[in-house]
Amino acid sequence: MLPLPAVTLAKEGLRSKAIAANTLPFKHSIPAYCRCIGVNKRIGAETRIRCRHIWAWVIKIIGLFGSYYSFGIMKKKIALVTGGYSGEATISYKSATTIYNNLDKELFDVYTIDVNPNGWFYEEDGERFEIDRNDFSLTTDGRKTIFDAVFIGMHGTPGEDGKLQGYFDMLDLPYTSCNAATSALTFNKRYTVAVASMAGINVARSLHLFKHTGYSLDEIVAQLQLPYFVKPNNGGSSIGMSKVNKADQLQEALDKAFGEDDQVLVEEMIQGREFTAGVFKAEGQIHVLPITEVVAHKEFFDFEAKYEGKSSETTPAQMEQSWKEKIEAAARRIYQVFNCSGVVRIDFIYNTQEDAPYMLEINTVPGQSEASIIPQQVRAMGWDLKDFYARLVNEALASRTHSF
Repeated sequence: MLPLPAVTLAKEGLRSKAIAANTLPFKHSIPAYCRCIGVNKRIGAETRIRCRHIWAWVIKIIGLFGSYYSFGIMKKKIALVTGGYSGEATISYKSATTIYNNLDKELFDVYTIDVNPNGWFYEEDGERFEIDRNDFSLTTDGRKTIFDAVFIGMHGTPGEDGKLQGYFDMLDLPYTSCNAATSALTFNKRYTVAVASMAGINVARSLHLFKHTGYSLDEIVAQLQLPYFVKPNNGGSSIGMSKVNKADQLQEALDKAFGEDDQVLVEEMIQGREFTAGVFKAEGQIHVLPITEVVAHKEFFDFEAKYEGKSSETTPAQMEQSWKEKIEAAARRIYQVFNCSGVVRIDFIYNTQEDAPYMLEINTVPGQSEASIIPQQVRAMGWDLKDFYARLVNEALASRTHSF
């Protein structure tokens, strides 16, 4: 288990440096404060008055600079970006609610930014303020806010496919997800499994279909062994996904998937138990959260299973130690191969016949709603979400490149 998050230690350090006894100055009486600055009990009336004046000014300074810690440490301004242009926007808003409620307001000033087809907005007291996309700044009541970092709480395009990441890179604005190249690559399921396969990671056999080039059902059946999973090649949350047990179900599944995307992945089903692992980097080290086993109440882990309670999830998963070690090793390897950052969730099937994990896909902006797996895993690790999210923000701030 990791030690107490560095952000908590840093916060306590600030308090202890402020004055003795590791408490904030405004909790001390005036005589105690005077003792802290070396004034003896037996001081004269004039000195006591002077001490009171000093203390009064300290209180005023603290009041004037409420956005600072103890004595002048400014809170970071964080843009929590949510919404999006896809059907996953509803999930994004649920994730953003959890993230906002658990971002430490003692450390961060948090602004929720809704990115949707009608514009990019911040809302306060029922009034909407539009984001200036030239520099991703916010102006309210004549005051301009420049953000220190972005917390990506958006599933689907443009927050999970690299588009927003590329925009923020151009502004040299750090964010809590994988970079633009990794996000774009992992959003394409076929390219993801191709890269993983080249790196020696176990993946299922599959075919990549394009709507504009046509396809043959007979060729698919000849090349792949039933049952199949048919899913849109881009996107997440299992939207448009089907399980095909018989060849005569294939066309309907393809039509459903092509309704969501111009590219479709047809993938052989790997027999085994399903596990998922959250992986993140903190202070340069890759860490794997406690693994979750997923048992869908339906045929597979679809949208309803993920977000409407139609699955059973066990965290930490009950499995043999050797399985756990192999999944953790595979998760770390995948995180490295794809040059991931922030927290990702990697889905696996453990094939018991081969005694090996098979990677299904990588989620670079995993769900953070109350029903999502990552919050379960964080709690199983013995942390609360406040500490975990602070780590993610601090890791993003530390990685700032200043390349432009």
